[in-house]
This record gives sequence, C-alpha cells and structure tokens, in this order.
Amino acid sequence: MSGAESLGDGRGSEGRDVDRTPVPDADVCVVGAGPAGALVADRLAGDREVVILDAGPRFDPADRLARQERAIRPAYGRPDVWGVGGARDAHENDGEWFYPLNHARVKGVGGSTLHWQGMVMRLHEDDFNSASERGVGADWPIDYADLRPYYAEAERELGVAGASDNPYAPPREEPHPMPAFEPSYSDSLFAEACEELGIDMHSVPNARNSEPYDDRSPCVGYGTCQPVCPSGAKYDATVHVERAEERGATVIDRAPVERLEHDGDDRVTAAVYVTPDGERHRQEADAFVVAAGGVETPRLLLLSASDRYPDGLANGSGHVGEFFMDHLFAGAGGTLDEPTRQNHVGFYTSACDQFYDEADAEQAPFKLEFFNYAGPSPVEMALTGDDWGDALAERLRDGYGNHVAMGGLVEQLPDAESRITLADDRTDDRGNPVPRIEWTVGDRALDTIERANEIQVSVLEELGADVEWVAGPDATGPAYHHMGTTRMSDDPDRGVVDADCRTHDLDNCWIASSSVFPTSGAMNPTLTIAALALRVGDDVAGWLADGT
Repeated sequence: MSGAESLGDGRGSEGRDVDRTPVPDADVCVVGAGPAGALVADRLAGDREVVILDAGPRFDPADRLARQERAIRPAYGRPDVWGVGGARDAHENDGEWFYPLNHARVKGVGGSTLHWQGMVMRLHEDDFNSASERGVGADWPIDYADLRPYYAEAERELGVAGASDNPYAPPREEPHPMPAFEPSYSDSLFAEACEELGIDMHSVPNARNSEPYDDRSPCVGYGTCQPVCPSGAKYDATVHVERAEERGATVIDRAPVERLEHDGDDRVTAAVYVTPDGERHRQEADAFVVAAGGVETPRLLLLSASDRYPDGLANGSGHVGEFFMDHLFAGAGGTLDEPTRQNHVGFYTSACDQFYDEADAEQAPFKLEFFNYAGPSPVEMALTGDDWGDALAERLRDGYGNHVAMGGLVEQLPDAESRITLADDRTDDRGNPVPRIEWTVGDRALDTIERANEIQVSVLEELGADVEWVAGPDATGPAYHHMGTTRMSDDPDRGVVDADCRTHDLDNCWIASSSVFPTSGAMNPTLTIAALALRVGDDVAGWLADGT
C-alpha cells in the first residue's frame, strides 16, 4: 500500500489520550491556529497564559511526503490532500456565483498556510483609501503608514525572499530578509516579449527560503508548493504555533468552537468547544482573539447569537457576514514551438504591477503573473496515460515542456449582498448550521478581467505562442482569499471591528483575519493578515497590561 493510499486525514483515533480540557486562569484564548492566530499567540505567549483552540488536527510533518504523493495522483482531488470534506466541512451556495469553498481550505493547525503558494505582497497605499482615491469601495480607518512597520516585521517573522526591483511597489524601510529567487527560464522568454511591448517585469516576494533561514532549509524544488511543501522551506503557521508552545502556550486541536458566551457587561467570558469524544468544554479567559478566517469567523459570531445579540455576537451593526470578497482570476495560456521548462518551479518568480495604480471607479487594481507551472508535469502525464516504455517516452517528449501561461488577480469591490450567513436546514457533524455563501462579483471586476486578458494575450502573441485558452469574465474563479465579512470601521454602525481590530460591541474580543479588510485590493492577503495580527497582539498586550 502506498503512502498516499494509507495516509489518514488527521481525524481518526490517534491522539485520543491528549488532554483537551480547558486551561485554568487563561489570559488569552485564540480561536484558530492559522497564520493570524499563530502570530498573535506567539506575540502574547511567555508572560501570559495563552491557549489556542483549533477545529482541525495537528498533522504529522512526517506525513508530508505521503501528502505530496497524494497531490500528484490523479485519483485524488486537492481537498483530499489535507482531509477536507464530509459533514464537518459542509456548506451551501446560494449566490449569483458558485463558490467552491472546499477546493482550497485546510482545517488543522497551520491553516491555509499548509497549502498556500506563499506569495507575500504589501497592499498599495491607495488600497487603504479606495473611496477617497478611486471613488469606489471604502476607506480603511488605518492607512499604509500605520501598517508599514508591521509589514516589515511580518516579513521577518515569515521569512520573505524578495528584492527592491519593483518600481510600482509601495515604499519600504529595509531590504527583504532574504534575496529574491532568480528568474526562471520561462521568465527570460517572457522578458523579451515584455520589453518589446513596454511592459515591466519584476521579482515576486516569496514566503519561502531562498537560503537557510529560521532553522529551516532553503527551497529544494519539489514543485508541489500547492498543496504541500514536504521540505518546510515554505513558511507555514506551525512555525509560530510551535514557537508559542515553547514559550508556554497550550494548543488544543480538534476542538471546534461552537459559540462564544458573554456576560452582561459586554465581555466574552468563554469559548465553548467540543472534543472528539463528544464532550463540550468552556474555555474561559480575560481576552479572546477570533482568527478563524473570512468564512468561519462570521459563522462563529452568528452561531453565538444571544438574547442581547439576537442577530449574532458583535453584530450590532448588522454587518457580520456581509461584504464577502475574493480576488478574481484572469489568465491565458498556450504552447510554443520550443522548450519552456515549465513545472521545474512550483511558484512564480516574476510579476507585473505596472497597471495596478491605474485603478479608478471603472477599472479595478490588478496584477499580472508569469507562470512557471503551465501545462502538465511529466509525473502528471505518466500517471494519467496507459502507455509504457517507448510509447510513454515519446508522449512525454512531444507533449511536455512547451506550455506557457500568465495569470492575474483582480479586485472585487465590497458588496453587502455578497455574504456569509447560516444555512436554514443543513448542519455539520455536530448539528450546527453550516455556512451559506452568497457570492456576488460585480461588473467592475469582470470588465477589468477583460483588460488583463488583453495584456496577457498580447504578451503571449508577441512571444510567438499559440494561445489555446483564456480565463476571461465567463471563466473566472476565486483565488480562495476570503476577505470582508467582519469589516473594520471607525463607525460602529458601519463595521464590526475598530481600527485596532477590536469588536465595537465587546470590550475584550478582537478579530485577527482578512475578514476585517474593508476592501481587498489585488495583492495576496497573507502578509497583510500577518501585519494586522502582530498589531492585534500589541493591542491585546496593552489592554491586558492596563488591567481593563
């Protein structure tokens, strides 16, 4: 039996002897052990009693090679790699656009960083002031300058390889912690075409080691970054979970939080969670940080409805769950009559932000990506055919290595009709209503996808490629970046949390998540999530120190 066939999903009988009872006298309870929760916990551990509750298991790092094998076998889909699916992960779709939620999420310690690609860009300055500068969307109650020092710290914490060669990036204060990855061979092909068209290329900051960093090895080129990095060179949140544990934090896995309880003074008093044996427990603490992502965070608040908060906890504004956003994909690809060496690198090394700040009320910000993984890999081709020997060698020789493609991400505007609510009739494995997704995209994003496609096709044609596919407005999909749903605002009537990510309604509850984003921009969100999480950690520490 192969490793891929024998690999469990982390929800079996293992770990039943683990102590999952509440931690007494906890100062801070963090709900969720993804990148935000892990960074907050690490920030606060040491001098304080910190407990982390996560709905999923602790995956054994020794299983990652087996997960890689599962990832490349055609019999398995992407959710199978990390055991996603079934009643635990059920959800409903009831919106204008179908949202494939389970295609790209992980429930477990480490969260989405276990399977992410690892691109870490900062939002641009105008992303924080979209309403003022672009005439659409909303202004954040903080600006780029407020987050700038936390961006730098987040890059150090995650370990980011990058260069200062992007003339369109926002200002920075110091070099990236590691040098950027060298451009790939296909990047050099793209560069020739882009030079002819007057399109600028630059490196991409990666949360993966280009050299030894933080006791982790440099990237060794497995090429399966999505959905698994077997070497640990790509950052994932288990780094900070383990660091927090070393400083005294307690991690309770397979402990989904079903509701938050509160007292009459508008303070959260306990997180109610259930363990694999079916027992329910109450984790009390002085402060609570909800870091469960853009879907599960609003779901938890809605599940926590009470007589005082009949529409959901922290939902005095009525906006919990609303303004659900994602990035829209734009892409094009084809083949060249020469080798392109695709699939030698599992992430992209060059991008173009040249058109990003042209954004206005009609055109969304967007970025372009030059792929290193177009077309099937030799492994995929070998596993999907029924030929062997010379016939297989000939098929690989003729069909591999001449593909080329570009991608791009486009901003979706916040829309109150795009939202996460609770399903009326469908429940999960514990009898709780599952999330219902109503996803609305908007014409501005769809029109901008067409603009991105025009540029992508022009580059491919200048390159001499036969353009064989275009992912345009009718074929777009999400980047699986869940944003909005507990938006940040200085006005309690217009948002769920304040500028410090503390809920307006509850004095001792913070939300560390992309769910607080008022707008999405078009940059991958994890670095901003990390920067905000560090900022939340500082605010919680100050609140605890003040004895309030």
